Amino acid sequence: MDLSLFDYTLPKSLIAQEPSEKRSDARLLVYNRKNGMISHAQFKDIGDFLPKNVQFFRNQVSVLKARLFGKRKTGGLVECLLLNPAEDSNTWWCLIKPGKKTLNARYFFDENHYEANVLDTNINGEYKVRFNLFHENNVYDLANKLGKMPLPPYIQREKKDIRDKLDSERYQTVYADDNKPFAAAAPTAGLHFTNELIEKLKAEGHDFLDLSLNVGIGTFRPIQVDAIENHKIHRESFEIPPATIKALQPKGSKLRVAVGTTSVRSLESFYAHLSKNSDTLEQFFDKPYSASTDLYIYPPAKFLGVDAMITNFHLPRSSLLCLVSAFLEPDTTHGVELLKTLYNLAIKNNYRFYSYGDAMLIL
Repeated sequence: MDLSLFDYTLPKSLIAQEPSEKRSDARLLVYNRKNGMISHAQFKDIGDFLPKNVQFFRNQVSVLKARLFGKRKTGGLVECLLLNPAEDSNTWWCLIKPGKKTLNARYFFDENHYEANVLDTNINGEYKVRFNLFHENNVYDLANKLGKMPLPPYIQREKKDIRDKLDSERYQTVYADDNKPFAAAAPTAGLHFTNELIEKLKAEGHDFLDLSLNVGIGTFRPIQVDAIENHKIHRESFEIPPATIKALQPKGSKLRVAVGTTSVRSLESFYAHLSKNSDTLEQFFDKPYSASTDLYIYPPAKFLGVDAMITNFHLPRSSLLCLVSAFLEPDTTHGVELLKTLYNLAIKNNYRFYSYGDAMLIL
């Protein structure tokens, strides 16, 4: 399929620069695949569109405050985005700006907290950096103390911005597990849930089940080949605990709602493993299923583990847009045009787009 089919024009004014005043006050576009009905609501009213006894599968990974700032010996400023540990807790793969100057210097620092040596680079434009810390025990602790949230580039912020505190709170789900601080980006569909809304949905008989997928920076990379089938998607690690796996059976008894594309990819990767290896759910009742995935979902596609999904509005020419279009009309390519129709409707109705924007519920 041609990449141009997944393009659209978005007014800049609809790119959300800040979250809604309250998480659950975000708007919600609901599309029912069975009857084609489209509804407009607020996220706090999501329960009104659901049958009884829904299972929400949510990504509980925590976003690391991964943006660090330092300077070279010449005084030039350096921005370092932590991606993932390379060898140990103090050696990381990072994105660096300016990359070439910093690589040539092989060194940057913060005079009160660390020295950093640039050891290597790879074909993806990432840099291996070894941190020598003055006070903190490891880079995680350094990031928590000094770092800023790794907001995507379409959310504009200054180096020192009065919204830093807001971002630290709101670019994180309320159910994020602080013991899993590995995400380079937020699982944004979950940002709309408040603790009060979760408790309300639980009281109505719905269940919340956890998994974790370490969202990588590749989630923001656009597809850069003409034929979408030739795109190589980024690989991310994920884990599904036994309690969640036990809740997956029996199929069809409860509606499975994936909170975000990361939950979709986790569940579908797990079911692909079961199908390929003739494994059973029972094999993972006593141990978590841990793996990495480069599952790339695009039309036409089958979905084995997910019945419905919550998702934000995504960038044009992105793998996430391909996934959503595949989910709108499984086993066909008709979802591509349907996606355009829904996105044009959202634009016409001034929905807010991308990470801090509004949401869709696809039933």
